[in-house]
Amino acid sequence: MSKIIISAAIRGAHNIVGKAAAKLDAAIQKYGENQEIGFPNTAYYLPIIYSLMGTKIEKLKDAVPVMARCKALLPAVPAEHNYLPYLGPGLDAGLATLFAEEISEAIRYVEDPDFYVGGEEVYSKGDTKIWLGAAEDTIFRKRGVEFVDGSAPGFAAIVGAAPSVQEAVDLVTEYQKKNLYIFCAARSIDGKTSVPEQLLEGGVQIGWPTRIVPFSPDIAGAVFALGFANRAAMAFGGVKPGAALKMLLYNKDRIFAFVNAVSQISDEWYANAAGCINWGFPTITNQDIPQVLPTGICTYEHVVSNVPMAELGQKSIEVRGLKVQVTEIDIPVNFGAAFEGERVRKDDLYAECGGGKTQAVEWVTSKRMEEVEDGKVEVFGLDLPDLPQDKIPMRLPMAVVVEVAGRAFQPDFEPILERQIHHLVNYAQGVMHIGQRDIAWYRIGKSAVEKGFTLKHVGTILHAKFHQDFGAIFDKVQVKIYTDKDKVDEITKQARAVYKERDARVENMRDETTETYYSCTLCQSFAPNHVCVVSPERTGLCGAYNWMDCKASNEINPTGPNQPIQKGETIDERYGMWQGVNDFVFKASRQKVEKYNFYSLVYDPMTTCGCCEAISAVLPMCNGIMTVNRDYTGETPCGMKFTTLAGVIGGGQSTPGFVGHSKYNVVQRKFVRGDGGLKRVVWMPKILKDELREQLIKRGEEEGMPDLIDRIADDTVGVTEDEILAFLTEKKHPALEMEPIIG
Repeated sequence: MSKIIISAAIRGAHNIVGKAAAKLDAAIQKYGENQEIGFPNTAYYLPIIYSLMGTKIEKLKDAVPVMARCKALLPAVPAEHNYLPYLGPGLDAGLATLFAEEISEAIRYVEDPDFYVGGEEVYSKGDTKIWLGAAEDTIFRKRGVEFVDGSAPGFAAIVGAAPSVQEAVDLVTEYQKKNLYIFCAARSIDGKTSVPEQLLEGGVQIGWPTRIVPFSPDIAGAVFALGFANRAAMAFGGVKPGAALKMLLYNKDRIFAFVNAVSQISDEWYANAAGCINWGFPTITNQDIPQVLPTGICTYEHVVSNVPMAELGQKSIEVRGLKVQVTEIDIPVNFGAAFEGERVRKDDLYAECGGGKTQAVEWVTSKRMEEVEDGKVEVFGLDLPDLPQDKIPMRLPMAVVVEVAGRAFQPDFEPILERQIHHLVNYAQGVMHIGQRDIAWYRIGKSAVEKGFTLKHVGTILHAKFHQDFGAIFDKVQVKIYTDKDKVDEITKQARAVYKERDARVENMRDETTETYYSCTLCQSFAPNHVCVVSPERTGLCGAYNWMDCKASNEINPTGPNQPIQKGETIDERYGMWQGVNDFVFKASRQKVEKYNFYSLVYDPMTTCGCCEAISAVLPMCNGIMTVNRDYTGETPCGMKFTTLAGVIGGGQSTPGFVGHSKYNVVQRKFVRGDGGLKRVVWMPKILKDELREQLIKRGEEEGMPDLIDRIADDTVGVTEDEILAFLTEKKHPALEMEPIIG
């Protein structure tokens, strides 16, 4: 704990309490002990004292015992040497400060009744009588409820004057965008100016309607901010007067407030900051002062210093643990779930990214807090307005990199946010999204571009919706979008390495020893009857979710698309059918699908949607199966390209002889086990074989056939059953000697 800070706070508290006590004595001598005091037009007496002590101060004499309590709270002024203060004395000194200042401010209303103007006026450049003082109950009732219902998550208490007018404007504007109130007190210690006065100079209007509240030119005005918070807790939070601990905890947990000291700090300011720590309100400053970093009273750090003005807003929100609420999505097209299933047809197509035409990849990755600037969206390369009109519709590569930071964020949450990109982007009218990971597919319509939609707006959507839907698990998010081919290829390589690590997390889990599986119904906007069920040995067919991802997703959003399913009684162990799964699928598919098997594409296979990474199909002549991934655009031995296959069996159908699955599922131990497993695979594209080479070799060894990968035909051998059968015969592929796959 910083000796310098706590020592300064204690010295400042002694100064403030001493002056307030003298002021109280003088007022009693002048006006008499029965002189009424209080804050005008309020029903909460002096709210800090009333809420914490339960004491109603209505007359000067009522303040005498409270002032005595202030003196009793004061610890001794620290000695210059051999003294190491700790947080406790500082907190006591802070409370004494606030009690004394509240009494002092009440006396000011008696001595100078016109000092504060009150009211809800809006003040503009040129106005000089701007200090509002305590909020009257009419204002408090209107504004206080916002601190309880979440429309105003908290307030920034700014003291002093920023280094420049523009820096004051920038800081306050940032807080306004986050729906925070800005409570201001104290001119700089030289008395020249303050943030409210700088705002007026910069052409910014202030006053309650703008959420910029200039309480007082003195540091004692801090009591109006804290008193407002305590009044809200009493009026709307059900906290009784005198319930001090409950009051302070309520503010810590519900009112996300903090202090910004933006100019030189005096001992009296330190004392007020120490008082605010009792509420769980930390101080974040641009000044060069010691820090108080250990957690304790505040959610995280207590005092954080040397923060550049340009970073002060974001750092303050981080330290306070405030979750940003984004209420509007600033894009030029309509946005909502009603547009999720919309298609962008060929005639309306302006630009296309991915879908096998170009490379498109999506990657959510966690970063350190200082590496992420919340709300920053950048496009590197061509954006939609840059495209030559004579090449429309144009195909572009694209990488969408979402960088997330948060004290509570875990790497396990990355794929959950990543998978949300699919339906969130689809909410934009005129934009179509299919796929995920490194097989994403964007189609942007001409109508959207005509209204001003750009690729940058994809980042705007993700920033807003991630905060709205998942703000509890992170603090900041920024988005980088790349359309340069080399950069997209570089990011794709990095992302694939991460995907591989994610998939390996469930490598040692087994379906038979796991009683809970998870559903995924994210794709029902395009395939209404499709219900994907994810088990440890059958990843989601989109490739984005494995069992652990679904489990984490359910923990984040218990009512979301990833619901736990008790698999229940085993109906068929070989093919992978369970009663609990069937019951869930029947209900979730709107009674369209009664049952399906996990480990077969011949008998009652799982439903398929257009987001699948790969599709397998029976090749009767070869007594085996082929599998083809979305990236492969050529012909296949079953007579259909991937796009045709997806169109035929997609939409949530269960089609015997065909099934959609993830690429990784091919090398999972339960892949089509009921039909013979990996030994049934007789053909796959070379690009898929190369991608899975390491795992295919490992699985071949487990099957007692280390060279199995070399016995599987690919498109370099042929793309018809006749062409590959000779190869399979020459290589003695095991499928040719297995029982008939059909019949």
